[in-house]
Amino acid sequence: MGTIDFPLQREPFDDGHVALAPSPPPLARKGRGAVSNLQGRYEVNGRERFDDGWAVDDDEAPAFKTVVTDEIAKSILSRNTSPDIPFSVSLNPYRGCEHGCIYCFARPTHSYLGLSPGLDFESRLFAKINAPELLQRELAKPGYVLEHIAIGVNTDAYQPCERERKLTRSVLEVLAECRHPAGLITKSSLIERDIDILAPMAAKGLACAAITLTTLDAEISRTLEPRAAAPMRRLRTIRTLTDAGIPVSVSVAPIIPFVTEPEIERILEAARDAGAVGAHYTVLRLPHEVNPLFQEWLQAHFPDRAQRVMNRIREMRGGKDYDSDFATRMKGEGVWADLIRQRFEKASERLGFSDLRGRFGRLDRSQFRRPLVVPLTQKRDTKGAGQLDLF
Repeated sequence: MGTIDFPLQREPFDDGHVALAPSPPPLARKGRGAVSNLQGRYEVNGRERFDDGWAVDDDEAPAFKTVVTDEIAKSILSRNTSPDIPFSVSLNPYRGCEHGCIYCFARPTHSYLGLSPGLDFESRLFAKINAPELLQRELAKPGYVLEHIAIGVNTDAYQPCERERKLTRSVLEVLAECRHPAGLITKSSLIERDIDILAPMAAKGLACAAITLTTLDAEISRTLEPRAAAPMRRLRTIRTLTDAGIPVSVSVAPIIPFVTEPEIERILEAARDAGAVGAHYTVLRLPHEVNPLFQEWLQAHFPDRAQRVMNRIREMRGGKDYDSDFATRMKGEGVWADLIRQRFEKASERLGFSDLRGRFGRLDRSQFRRPLVVPLTQKRDTKGAGQLDLF
């Protein structure tokens, strides 16, 4: 299977050659969510797959190796004014996420780096190695206004490379020293490693956690979010954190019609039995490149119901694949969106769940103290970063 580059937005022309045979759909890769390296929307050239006669008959595409690159970041706190998000400040120690969740709304951010929101997003990662130092300097500023920090929003702060990098742990150490309130959201059991930091913070009302539980079906999870912890392992993590005194909510996100949607009540019951005290949900959203990537995934793993899934998604989005309106982007609109809302609310009320948003907002902000030590500014190593040198 080959590829051909062509300038984007040019009209097709007849060059006198015989048309190439249509290419087969991309093959799923073991341990990866995306089935292609779809180009980002800012690319100058487009690529199109075509059958050049060299394709190898194989039921499985070759593996994609993960590469983590060190990055000296300029800033570490991201701020938003979105009315449908329960926090206004977030911190992401990494760019890209090896968990490979096909539905991840953050995939399009890799386009800003000139990389693909597809396989590149889950295999070409960047570690912000100066994240703890940047956070210390930010908290030490005279004009710093304290707001709760959400950790692990655009990227899971406990993805596999965190085992060696330990950036998230270092960030938590800074927050604990400063008695700064923070909430974490993850699909990884690696968060258990940091109970020694999180439990004392939680005891002071400074920390809470949310575990994302999309499905209880291990087979679906293996393709939907291939390198995240298995569903049963996440339930054990909820129990472990709860037993350590850390309040845990379950994030049922995203709800995908005919794929994970039938499990709503069972997910909530399992999370309650594991010790969760709050619950929240979103329906699937498909911004920018997530849309074609998700539809490729559907064709690769659920071809029998792909059209039904997309029809229902469009029904909840006013006939479109996605609508970014703040009022509806998280929950959708229409009859199906209303049925999901009713099911979720009735089950949550029956199980005694509170809302994830309220718990995050109740973290204590009165104990904050500025860092005792503020590191010097770290300069970029321009030669190490690939800067050309005329001499």
